[in-house]
Amino acid sequence: MSGRLKIRQGWKRHLGTLAMVLAVFVAVQAWQTRKVPGGAAPDFPVTVVQADGRVTSTTLHEWRAAHPGEPVALHFWADWCPICRTEEGSVTRVSQDWPVMTVAMQSGDAAKVAQVLRRRALPWSAAVDPRSEITSAHGFGAVPAFVVVDAAGQLRAPTVGYTSETGMRLRLWWAKLTGGSAG
Repeated sequence: MSGRLKIRQGWKRHLGTLAMVLAVFVAVQAWQTRKVPGGAAPDFPVTVVQADGRVTSTTLHEWRAAHPGEPVALHFWADWCPICRTEEGSVTRVSQDWPVMTVAMQSGDAAKVAQVLRRRALPWSAAVDPRSEITSAHGFGAVPAFVVVDAAGQLRAPTVGYTSETGMRLRLWWAKLTGGSAG
């Protein structure tokens, strides 16, 4: 058997393995996001904190209204979550180009969340979610989690677990490209 034929056969065998890994990944994501409601994003009152300690109150709908016609992202994280720390740079870079509201789940009160933002040099606005009420309303039971709210206010493309910067950007881009239509 020639070397070239062996490479072709080996490639086909690995392609099957790759397809199996991809199928498992898609199945796990589908299972992890099974409780994420479809349709309109829930509105909720939030206490939003900045790294400098400034605290404001708003709702998701009010925050979205500041970005008319644009998809926005919600990024759910916790100060104790090691995978969330891995995503911090990606979220920071994405938030420079797209509207992103981060939600600090079970990470303490506004003062503690501000301290975490300051200590980690995170330039984010963070909604404080000490009892996971906001996170649960979106159907997430674990962090990190990421979801796009399209221009029509519909939840789209939820993920649980690590989401790459490219994955975040592609989800937002797709929501912008398809407008308020399902996708």
